[in-house]
Amino acid sequence: MTDESTSDGQGPRKRRRRRRQTPGAKGAPHAKSEAKKGITKKAGARRRRLPPVQREVSAGGVVYRRQGDDIEVVLASRRTRRGDIAWGLAKGGIEQDESLEDAAVREVLEETGYSAEIEASLGDTRYFYVWEDTRISKTVHFFLMRCTGGDPDARDDEMEEIRWFPLERALKRAAYRGEREVLERAAEMLR
Repeated sequence: MTDESTSDGQGPRKRRRRRRQTPGAKGAPHAKSEAKKGITKKAGARRRRLPPVQREVSAGGVVYRRQGDDIEVVLASRRTRRGDIAWGLAKGGIEQDESLEDAAVREVLEETGYSAEIEASLGDTRYFYVWEDTRISKTVHFFLMRCTGGDPDARDDEMEEIRWFPLERALKRAAYRGEREVLERAAEMLR
């Protein structure tokens, strides 16, 4: 605020400044339509277009086995871009002319070394990530799968380690919220 003398000579008077309207505020009719088109606007900046969204669909599974009264789930670890270990479910892309179910069985075998049979659908999880300046909208379809055999040493080298976890521990160990939600759905079916 700035000071100015009043015309009657009674000292300084405070002058108000007008505030800028924020995008999307009343009186900015095009803000919503611009956001839908991927255009963002900063105060005083020119319009810029966000990178396009690429869509990906994958399939995977919650592979389990019963050991007496206990239920164990297999998790696979991989390195994040920062170098941290992240435990999660086996999943991967769908090849041409491959069903979701076939892709899930194949990906589980490739990433864990275990063969498994599908028992039920666990629904899907959706998320966004950025890879090489491209925004990716990913949907992963998960299935509850019973382990029928296999050898973790026969897996591909995409995963660092394969390990069986007690179901309750796997719920806490999975690195990503969407996969923890899928594990919770599996736990409800298995209990």
